[in-house]
Amino acid sequence: MTAAHPRVAAPGRLAELAPGVYAWTQPDGGWCVSNAGIVLAAEPGRGPLLVDTAATHARSVALREAVGTLTPYAPQLIVNTHFHGDHSFGNAVLAGPGTLIAAHERTREEMAAAGLGLTGLWPDVDWGGLELRLPDLTYRDGLVLHHGGRRVELLHPGPAHTADDTVVWLPEERVLFAGDLVLPGRTPFVLMGSVSGSLTALRRLRELEPRVVVGGHGPVAGPEALVETERYFTWLTETAAAGHRAGLDPLALARSAGPGPWAHWHEQERLVPNLRRAYAELDGAPPGAPLDVLGAFAEMVEYNGGVLPPSHA
Repeated sequence: MTAAHPRVAAPGRLAELAPGVYAWTQPDGGWCVSNAGIVLAAEPGRGPLLVDTAATHARSVALREAVGTLTPYAPQLIVNTHFHGDHSFGNAVLAGPGTLIAAHERTREEMAAAGLGLTGLWPDVDWGGLELRLPDLTYRDGLVLHHGGRRVELLHPGPAHTADDTVVWLPEERVLFAGDLVLPGRTPFVLMGSVSGSLTALRRLRELEPRVVVGGHGPVAGPEALVETERYFTWLTETAAAGHRAGLDPLALARSAGPGPWAHWHEQERLVPNLRRAYAELDGAPPGAPLDVLGAFAEMVEYNGGVLPPSHA
């Protein structure tokens, strides 16, 4: 296996989406280079709400510094949109003494089970001194927070990117922090979630009629990102069904089909695990049923000509 060459990380960028509501986006948005949200309390003297943290210690410190340009207060609440380390490894760095961390109930379970295992997939990344910090507050279907005069809704749309996804919806501002259900300009990744579940979740999110959509990676977008992602999963479903009937394994089908209309998206190697998830569902596996993660990564490396998909975390 050949590792990609390291690259100097670009700094994160703050963008105001509505009064007191910000996205912190990290170029280039690839593997383990994720976005976060910052929601200031409408009432004075209270800390902000953060949507996700970051993968490495250095990136988490950069996020903390960005928060410090907006408010002198430590986060009152951190919401993890799912258990993956690029959205949660920075919890301990961002949390103050009184910070509460909230997530779906399965997120806490999956975070505890996975630990810091993600670091082993990219051993050349400088992860820094990481400390696992689990959620303190969990919910099952939905949770409404009243954050300093703002209504913030945590919604579990069912298995999609993972089995434990949370999206954060600000109904008054019509801003949707979609986690990794939406990755504008980048190929979705549902090895640990569901193809059919992603279609169901995306339809549910479109019904919210958001004005702004912040994906877990990639640039800030509008509602068109939901439509485009739904089109991808429709295409993936049809492609998988045809390959399954023809007896092609997912890697062979990925090589045969290629990225189709999505050649302009990054991380095209994710097609292989996405097809593997689609095949599992065609064979009767329930959404979110465990699959062989290391085996799927090995197939992505093979699809990439023996090169590990790069992470610039």
